[in-house]
Amino acid sequence: MQGSPAAGMDMTTTTQARRSHVETMIAQVALGDRAAFDALYAATSGRLYAICLSVLKDRVEAEEALQDVYVSIWRAAGRYTVNGLSPMTWLITVARNRAIDRLRARKGVAAVPEDAVDLPTPVPDGETHAIRAEQQQHLLECLDELDEDRATAVRGVYLEGMSYADMAQAQGVPLNTVRTWLRRSLMRLKDCVDR
Repeated sequence: MQGSPAAGMDMTTTTQARRSHVETMIAQVALGDRAAFDALYAATSGRLYAICLSVLKDRVEAEEALQDVYVSIWRAAGRYTVNGLSPMTWLITVARNRAIDRLRARKGVAAVPEDAVDLPTPVPDGETHAIRAEQQQHLLECLDELDEDRATAVRGVYLEGMSYADMAQAQGVPLNTVRTWLRRSLMRLKDCVDR
């Protein structure tokens, strides 16, 4: 059973509204707005805590890392640039980097898991920004080659941070169908990007 086009449009509208709301909160945090900071924490801390916990594997340390994350967000909010991608990508990058820093401090660099790649906080120079813009445009063109429901699933899960279960519900399909769509779509995207 396929989700209706209206359901897909509603989900896209909701996703865009959520993205815009988070971007607005970050902009207000950059201006020193504590109420916006509290709202940003309430809206994003669960997801960022999960990132810290997945890297550190320790609840207490993940909570401490989360505090570091929000101190970093408070200080760096002015450097966040709206770039068409989900602001959660930036927040997740900050969280992952802080958790990795803590892991390195705890056990030394050699103990960092291979999948815990240190991602820099995005503050690109002009050339890097131009290259990323070109890559982003190419990726968007590749996404346009996917069926609409598959492209919506990829955007929702990988760019907007939706869970597989939320996507399955929004699309009106079983969870395993969403997993299959995503796996196959990522393979098609990789082939397209590599062309």
